[in-house]
Amino acid sequence: MPDSAPIQRTWSELTRDEFFELARLRTEVFFLEQRIEEPELDERDRDETTGHVWITDALGPAAYLRVVVDESVQPGNQDARRLIGRVVTRADRRGEGLSRQLLEHVIQQHGHEPLALHSQSYIQPLYAALGFEAYGDEYLEAGIPHIGMYRAAQPSSQPDTQPTKHPPAHPPAVPGAQSTPVR
Repeated sequence: MPDSAPIQRTWSELTRDEFFELARLRTEVFFLEQRIEEPELDERDRDETTGHVWITDALGPAAYLRVVVDESVQPGNQDARRLIGRVVTRADRRGEGLSRQLLEHVIQQHGHEPLALHSQSYIQPLYAALGFEAYGDEYLEAGIPHIGMYRAAQPSSQPDTQPTKHPPAHPPAVPGAQSTPVR
C-alpha cells in the first residue's frame, strides 16, 4: 500500500481506531523512545479547532502532527494563534520527508496567517527550510532543548478552500512509531 495523501480530521471526525493508532504513535516516540515523563495527551487533542494531520502506509500512521488554534495570541508564540506541534514520524520511516509533507500541507492551508511551533533544537533545520525562523533563547521542555520558531503570514499563500479531508474510515489505521519531534 503506498503512502496516503495527508489525512486531516478534527476530534469529532476521528474514529476510535484512528485516535488509538495516532496516540500509540505519539506515545511510542515521546514516552518510550524519548522518555518524556509528561502527559502526552491533553485537552487540546479533543478541541474541535485542533487539526490532526497524518500520513498512513500499510502499517498505519507513518507521520503525524497537530495544529492547535489559540483564541488569542499566547506569550512565546509571537503573533501566531495557530501552533504546530506533536510532529512525529515512525522510526522505520524517518528521513523520507514525511514530516515535511505534513508541514507543507499545513502551510498550504494556513500559510496566509502567522504560524508558530516549539521545535526540538536538533530538528530546527527542517522548519527553517520551510520559512520558520528561530526566536528567543533555547529552553528545556520535558528535559529536551527546544527553540521557538515562527513563520510570518505569507499573503501569497492562499488558503486551500477544500482541505484534503478523507471521510472517516470505519475502522481505521494501525501502527507503532517514532518522531521527528516538535512537542
